[in-house]
Amino acid sequence: MDNFFTESHPDPDPQEVNESTGKLRRFLVEIFQTLLISLVLYFGINAISARIRVQSISMQPTLNERDFVLVNKLAYKIGTPRRGDVIIFLPPPDPLGEPYIKRIIGLPGDMIRIDTGQVFVNDVLQREPYIQAPPIYRGNWVVPVGMVFVLGDNRNNSSDSHQWGMVPVENIIGKAEFIYFPLAHWKTLNPTTAEASGP
Repeated sequence: MDNFFTESHPDPDPQEVNESTGKLRRFLVEIFQTLLISLVLYFGINAISARIRVQSISMQPTLNERDFVLVNKLAYKIGTPRRGDVIIFLPPPDPLGEPYIKRIIGLPGDMIRIDTGQVFVNDVLQREPYIQAPPIYRGNWVVPVGMVFVLGDNRNNSSDSHQWGMVPVENIIGKAEFIYFPLAHWKTLNPTTAEASGP
């Protein structure tokens, strides 16, 4: 018995097939380009910056626990540390552990003296409006070449150079630039400690 079809099915138009294939190819190429650009941006941003979450109270009131900070990893590849910079570094007592965040007080060659709740750098009293409270400890230090002396802004609740010594410059990961979260804490971290109370 012969088979009969009630509808006819025209052969596909080769031009339409080519257009459809071309659209799919263009779509896949655009997806690939978008992914490639995203990866380049991601690795590029990570090469020059880092994002960290503060996990201690040692930098209060400047930084609070659970603040998120943007770190400039190029700061000391193209420049040098300055007094007052807030830095992220690998701590000498445990260089394989979690990074620390503190403020640079002394640079190579500086003489640091802490006495009667005041900090002197090369016998110049430092103006420190950012600290939680004056330090209750005393000491004298000379910063060797290739090192920096760091303190937490929460002077009496900070593991820093007054306890375990200097930070090698090569241990510095980068400079903390600003707090970006939570929004209520947003601010730029300026090196104000470089100002001395004297002329």
